Order: sequence, then C-alpha cells, then structure tokens
Amino acid sequence: MCKDHAETHDTHHTHDAARDAAHDAAHDTGIARRGLLVTGAAAALTLSTVSFASATPSGAAGATGAAGATGAAGDGSGEQTRTVRGTLPPGSPDFVHLPVEVPRGVREIHVAYSYERPTMPAGTQGNALDIGIFDERGTRLGGEGFRGWSGGARTEFFLRADEATPGYLPGPVNAGTWHIALGPYTVAPQGLAYEVTITLRFGAPGKTPRPVYPPRRAKGRGRAWYRGDCHIHSVHSDGKRTPAEIAALARKAGLDFINTSEHNTHSAHRVWDGLWGDDLLILTGEEITTRNGHVVALGMDGGTFIDWRYRARDNRFGHYAREVRRAGGLVVPAHPHATCIGCNWKFGFADADAVEVWNGPYTVDDEVSLADWDNTLVSAARSGRPWTPAMGSSDAHRDPDPIGTPQTVVLAEDLTRDAILAGIRAGHSYIAESSSVSLTFGAA
Repeated sequence: MCKDHAETHDTHHTHDAARDAAHDAAHDTGIARRGLLVTGAAAALTLSTVSFASATPSGAAGATGAAGATGAAGDGSGEQTRTVRGTLPPGSPDFVHLPVEVPRGVREIHVAYSYERPTMPAGTQGNALDIGIFDERGTRLGGEGFRGWSGGARTEFFLRADEATPGYLPGPVNAGTWHIALGPYTVAPQGLAYEVTITLRFGAPGKTPRPVYPPRRAKGRGRAWYRGDCHIHSVHSDGKRTPAEIAALARKAGLDFINTSEHNTHSAHRVWDGLWGDDLLILTGEEITTRNGHVVALGMDGGTFIDWRYRARDNRFGHYAREVRRAGGLVVPAHPHATCIGCNWKFGFADADAVEVWNGPYTVDDEVSLADWDNTLVSAARSGRPWTPAMGSSDAHRDPDPIGTPQTVVLAEDLTRDAILAGIRAGHSYIAESSSVSLTFGAA
C-alpha cells in the first residue's frame, strides 16, 4: 500500500530509535515488563502475563488480574474479560508482546484495542500501533504460532475453531500462553498510551473447516498473452472490498489472473471458493510488509505464510526469499521508491525475481522506479549478468481504486500457475495501463 492510501497506518509508518533507548525508557515510564528479548533477528519487549481463571460449570470464575491489568469476573455468561493499559515510550522495539494465559475450555478469544492519537505539528511523527496474535505454539520467527495480523486496519478481532475475523485464521483455541503482538510503527514524543481488552468465551469448540485453495489452472487459450493484476488488497488486510467484489471487478477489467497479496497474513488464501472459473485463475500470495520495504510473494502454494518481522540489518531477507521460492512463488519488491514511511526498499535486488516498477496510478514514484530499473538493464547488458523483469500492479484497496490499472501482460504456455510464473520470471511480459492497450511483436 502506498500513494493515496496513507490513512491506513500499518504500511506507512516506521521508527528508527535504538533498542537500548527503549530498554531504558521502559523503566522510566513504569511499563510492566519481563525483559527485552532479542532473538537474533527481532527484538521484542515482553509485558507481564495476563491470567484468567478456568471455566466453571456455571460459566467462568473470577480471578485477580495480572500486574497492570484490571479484570471483570464471569457472571454465568461464560466469559471473562481483562483490560491492560500502559504507555510505550519513544524508541520502543518493533514488536511488544502481551502474553495471555489461556485456560482449557475456551471457545473463542476476542481482542479489542485503542490508543491515543494526539495531533502533532508538521514534521513530528504521531502514534501508530498495529496488532496481531500468536497462539500457544509461540512467537518464534518463522514458527507455527502465527494466527493473524490486521496491522492498524481494525480495532478488534476474534478467533474460534469455526470462524475468525478476516486477517486471522480459524482453528482451535488451545490452552497455553498466547501472545498479542503490538507493533508500535511510530511513537509520539510523549509516548503511546494504549489499552487492550481480552475476552475469553467458554464453551464447546466448533469444528474447523478444511481449507479450500484455488486450483492451479484455468481453462486458458493455450499459448497466449494473459493479463493479470498481482497486487490487490481485500478486507483480509487493509482493503475494503470482499473477495467476491474483487473477482467481479477483475473479470470486468478483462483480467485472466489475479494474486492475493494481503499485508502479513495468508488468511485470504482460503476464501475464494466459487469465485475462480475457467476464465479467472486466482494465485495465492502475500505482501510481506517489513519496516524496510514491501515485497509481493507471488503465486505461492495455498496456506503458505512468510514472516515479516525483520529489518535489512538483520540479514534474514534472503532466507525468506528462499522460503517463497520453495513454496513455488516469485519474489517481487513492491513500489521500491515509494515515499511512504517504511515503503522504501532497503534489501537490494539480488533476491528479486521481478520488480514492481508501476504501482497504481502513475506518479513520480513510478517514474523513479522505472528509471532505476532501466539503469539495471544497462548494467546487466554491460556485465553479462541476468536482468530483472518488470511488473505493474494496481495495489487497489477500495473504491474508486481501479483493479487492473496497471496490469502485467504475460506470454505463457497456458493459463496455469506454473506457466504464468515462468513467463514472468523469463521477462516474457509487458505492462499495460488497461486491457484496452495491446502490443504486437514481430521480427523482420
């Protein structure tokens, strides 16, 4: 996300203060904390644990909240609530973990949060706080505990076995230590005052549906030019359109394929049942939204999640680029010269399979990206090194953002995932403003 979508903060803010400052400031501001945990690639401030009582036959028993929390005991309604308040100082780490001890018998976990957003003078950053959650399997980088992320697009979410808020994964609410992940993208000079309310609802769990992912092929026209938009957002991250609305608009725009690319979540992979068809191939991916740039993971196996919790200095991007390729996908840096905070690409292009040089309505950002890409072509020609193909995508989020403006037109052997990705990887493609623009090629 970039350009005219700046009102959604999770892709537009960053901070560069040192972790040592965050450590010291935590003591000064009275944050309830267990320590600053450094895991090699990501630093996280861990707050005091929030505890709940186990369920009783009448519903829920009361319990004293953890330090820094206030509690409302269950009253027979089968739920318990705890509220945590605190203030994060300037220089806080990229992620702040709030551990939650989930007892047995929980059917649903619901989280709501808010934070102060003071008006700041021009040139001074304000507050922006993202949110997500990890289950009892932990927060390890690249681990299995990820259960969802909404960045700053939502103020509340829920998870249970049979359903979850878009951006989050349905599944069992198992007993153990869960972690609410707070991401202070920017912190105002006076600090970021926040409030998190956790509600556990007890009862018999539902049944988790088996995920259904889009097929890897559509009918196609054999060897032909196929049109696609590989960078689109729905309600599963910070977009406003449903998958059904996106599919309808893609067909109206004359597209043959699209790629799901939600910010830091793969929850949308499973929601396209009945929306694909002989005329529309749906690829599954992710927009890996780091603090040092965004990258579209294009056409991965359904259900694949790629972690984003690292910066360029952590030397982890190459590992996750290989993870994308192991899942059958392509690595495509998105809007690499966008001026929004956190959007500018800092990982280099050695691991890129292609690069997005046109993102949404054409602006000066795209002019810079295109000129930079042209420079790489000259360098590749002189050195004999491989060149990096270019792509264009809409990055559409909501009305009136047009889907398919621009679009990548790919020469592929058929309308299949493997053939489309092979065409993009080989550079057998061009970028068009819309389906009304076509090129013909010939040799004399």
